[in-house]
Order: sequence, then C-alpha cells, then structure tokens
Amino acid sequence: MAHASRDKKATGALVLADGTVFLGEGLGSTGAALGEVCFNTAMSGYQEIVTDPSYAAQIIAFTFPHIGNVGANREDTESSSPAASVAARGAIFRTRPTAPSNWRAEGDLDAWLKARGVIALAGIDTRALTRRIREHGLANGVIAHDPKGGFDVSALRAQAAAWSGLEGLDLAKDVSCRQSYVVREGRWRWGEGFPKIEAPRFKVVVFDYGVKRNIMRALGDVGAEAIVLPSDARAEDALAHSPDGVLLSNGPGDPAATGAYAAPEIRKLVDSGTPVMGVCLGHQMLGLALGARTKKMAQGHHGANHPVKDVRTGKVEIVSMNHGFAIDRDSLPAGVSETHVSLFDGSNCGIALDGRPVFSVQYHPEASPGPQDSHYLFEHFAEAMAARRA
Repeated sequence: MAHASRDKKATGALVLADGTVFLGEGLGSTGAALGEVCFNTAMSGYQEIVTDPSYAAQIIAFTFPHIGNVGANREDTESSSPAASVAARGAIFRTRPTAPSNWRAEGDLDAWLKARGVIALAGIDTRALTRRIREHGLANGVIAHDPKGGFDVSALRAQAAAWSGLEGLDLAKDVSCRQSYVVREGRWRWGEGFPKIEAPRFKVVVFDYGVKRNIMRALGDVGAEAIVLPSDARAEDALAHSPDGVLLSNGPGDPAATGAYAAPEIRKLVDSGTPVMGVCLGHQMLGLALGARTKKMAQGHHGANHPVKDVRTGKVEIVSMNHGFAIDRDSLPAGVSETHVSLFDGSNCGIALDGRPVFSVQYHPEASPGPQDSHYLFEHFAEAMAARRA
C-alpha cells in the first residue's frame, strides 16, 4: 500500500516491513537508514527529541504538523557523548519546515539535520502513519533520501522485513561515553544560559546508558556535580568516588539486554545503602535488579503530554516520555511498590524500594522538552542524599 505525496517527483521515502510505502520530500542527510518507526506527540522540543540518545535505532514521526519553524541551535542538543552524536536515525514531518523564526535560531532544521547525518522526510500523511502504528504496533522500516528519486522499494522493504527489531538489542553500549567525565552545570536560564555550579553540595555518579544533558543540569540545580561513568562500569567503580547518590540514566534498546550486565551492578549499589534514582531505561533496569521483569510495548510512549498519576498522593503530572519497553507490574516482588501509573494505558511508570532511598520513574523528569511537573523528583533525590549524610 503506497501513500504518495503531492510532489511531482518524490525525493524521500519511508518503506515499512509490511510493504506500506510513504513518498514525499527528502530532507537532511542523503542515503537510507533502518530503524523502528514510532510517533511522537510533542508540540515543541523537536531538537531535544531528535538528539535524545534514547531514540537510537528509531525513526520519529512527529504528529504535530509544524516542526522546525523555530530553527536549530547549539544549546538545545541533548546528547552528551560523542558516541551518541547521532541519536534518532530519521525524522518525519507533515510539512517542510519554513524559514526559522526565533531569536535563538542559529540555522534552519534541514541544514542541521544534514550536518548531524539524520535523514528526514516531509510532505507525507503523518496521520495515516500514526493510525497504522496505533492499530498494528511499532513498525520496522527504512527511511531514504535521494535527490534524484531513485528508490528500489522492493529492496528497502526486504531490508526492513529482515531486521529483527529492538528486542534483544543492547544499544546502551553504543551511545554511552567511553571514559568518565564531570559535569557542573545548571539548567538554562533566561539571559544567563547554563550556569556553572561553583560549589556543589553533592557528588552524584551517573551511569551513562544514553544520558541526556539536561538530566545532569537538573542535578546541578539541586547542588550536585555529576560524575559520568560508562554503561559497563562496575559498582566498585562508582563507589570508589564516595558518591552521595547514583543516578541510572535514560537510554535506548531492550532493558533486558543491557540489564544482563548492568542489573547485578545496580543490585550491589542498592545493597550499599547509597541513594539511587532511575530514569527511563534506568528505571527499567532498576526493576530488573530488584527482581521484576520488563516487556515490549505495542506502541510505546513518545511525547511531552502524557498524564501520569502518583498513586500515593493522587496527584497527576503531565510528563515527557520516550520508551518502547516497560516494567511488568505483575512481576514486582514483595518490598517493591508501584508509585506511578500511566493514565493512558495503566502501565507502570514508577517504583520505590520500601524503606530505602531507592526509586525510579519511567518518564523524563528533567523536562527536556517539558513540561516541568516532575522537577520535584530531583529535590527528593537531594533530600535522600542529605539524609544519608546526616
């Protein structure tokens, strides 16, 4: 089934494993890229989304029709490691971005995508693509850009059909830093940019499974410096820094695959009594370390407008999400409490270890892109670190 654009000559294509073809205008880098196709419902923050390492091996279809109109800049990039310099493999838009119109813009989105090696497609029916994913689940596909419009659709379909998908893939090792580094930086402020943290109160070791820059800046806002370690670092490596806390970062791929080597180390960190906070992939791997299981979702959660309920207080937060796997709530062992649930589908969105300073959430509390409803979680983490010192 083909969905053709209105353009006379298609220079871009998306070919799914089931043979569905979308033709449109190619943007960004040229060539072809294979990945899992998902849709993102955020209305802003496209630059942060495309550079989120959690999107490694994925192609993002934006449901909001006006993407790219505020251009791109150097400050809104979320990837922090050279290994994660190209996060998403492709991006799909309803319409071609217009000329940038924002005081922070340093260039247009097309040129920025090209410089990053990201292939993009515009001018297709993103509603039809979104409906297809909603009804049939996340799809494997190939996105291609050829200025001459030469597409071997059969070959692209075969490539998409032959790919096994994200299940079983440890992608954290591909986007993680190769050596340790330190970040002392706060979140962006109007007229100031990113402030330096001159006298940090806390020392937090961050396990980099694909960490977003703004997570470390959120730590900076509560007075912490971040010591970033590679994904395969041992618990002993982390504890050698005498940290006040450990943060398990977001990241891409199958948590069970990364957890094969990471979960035992996380268990050691929990047993050490050190406060532990997990985010997204880090949340799932904390669950694995505590004895739970994870599972693949049909559609996943991708967007900045997801309602999540804190079951302890009844409070509802609107949060930013990006994940295709989740903790199986039915597998939570005794002593591990479910703290948050999605109001879209009831899936697990948070856990805590009873009586211990150990907790995690499925969503992105650093709010990049927003909203900022969940910033308080970093404050709770700081309170746990301060209490351990007392």
